[in-house]
Amino acid sequence: MTHRRDSGPSDETRAVHGGERRPGPEGSLVFPIYQSTVYASRRNIPPEDIDYIRLSNTPSQRYLHDKLAALEGADAAIATASGMSAMTTVLTAFLRSGDHLVAAEGLYGGTYAYLDQHIERLGLRHTFVDAQRPDAWEAAITPDTKMFLVESISNPMMRIPHLEEVVAFGRQRGLITVIDNTFATPINFKPLALGFDVCFHSATKYLNGHSDLVAGCVVGDRSTIQAVRKALTHVGGSLDPHAGFLLARGLKTLALRVRSQNENASRLAEFLSAHPRVESVCYPGLLSHPDHERGVGLMSGFGGMLSFRLADATDEQVEEVLARLQVAYVATSLGSVETLVTRPAATSHASLTPEQRERVGITNDLVRVSCGIEGSEDLIADFDQALG
Repeated sequence: MTHRRDSGPSDETRAVHGGERRPGPEGSLVFPIYQSTVYASRRNIPPEDIDYIRLSNTPSQRYLHDKLAALEGADAAIATASGMSAMTTVLTAFLRSGDHLVAAEGLYGGTYAYLDQHIERLGLRHTFVDAQRPDAWEAAITPDTKMFLVESISNPMMRIPHLEEVVAFGRQRGLITVIDNTFATPINFKPLALGFDVCFHSATKYLNGHSDLVAGCVVGDRSTIQAVRKALTHVGGSLDPHAGFLLARGLKTLALRVRSQNENASRLAEFLSAHPRVESVCYPGLLSHPDHERGVGLMSGFGGMLSFRLADATDEQVEEVLARLQVAYVATSLGSVETLVTRPAATSHASLTPEQRERVGITNDLVRVSCGIEGSEDLIADFDQALG
């Protein structure tokens, strides 16, 4: 596969050493947790530079931001209280009442619901577009359009949009291009290097990787992050230092985890695609996937996420298969060291109407799998016995 990355250390080395202080305070190897919310006042500084936790500028927060920026090859980054906080803060930072944005269909359910149910109250408008049809985007543009929002790999159908075309389209029309890179991770894909203006993550997922915190982040150039930080200060979505400590620790193993999850998802997808009880598998690493060639050209790995449908199965039969899993957990969320399995129609996309789910292919029998770092043979054997 094409491995696009900027010059410099490998992702493995960046994950361990990026943003580190050498040495750390008091000579520490592990950067400490600065739990203090207030700090001694400094004279003659602007209000936004006062050391205060809600301003996202305490020592623990600055350290985490440097690590996040290093991983994405960005100038700057800022951590938020959740992935949804990252997304909503980006919209708050760059859109005003009367503005319009275009967004890819098939986004994460929380993002879709926020756009569909909330932003109109703020004076914003949106249009969903098919990210696989660049020829249809122009029809969605209005004089007030300011932003184009996509995901690097869509949730849960695992489609890869025409990302290069999104960047070019945005530049031609003066749009801010924003991408949710949660599924791909900076190990498999670095959107800023391709030309996206803003990248965000639900850091709860792969960046942390251990199912023990909720966080988000936004990365970009310094002026972008300055605008996001200002909006974040006003909406109050800063990240607690202890959660930030756990996130920074999780980041150090990100490259190793993602490489293992890529391999597990690839092998499990191949197994499921050949199983007689499985009707279809959505995984861009499969040669049969409609976006496979695009992914080969853009990404260094296809990620740890896949989804599949059982052949001629009722809801009860799908639930029976999930109940028989012994290695994988039936649980929401994703990106963890444990393999997690869920039905998006009942969890991540439950806030959508049945009609909205059906339009983007999220049927009741669709099963989403977030592969962990277990042995691939053990995962395959687990799904084999559950399907049997």
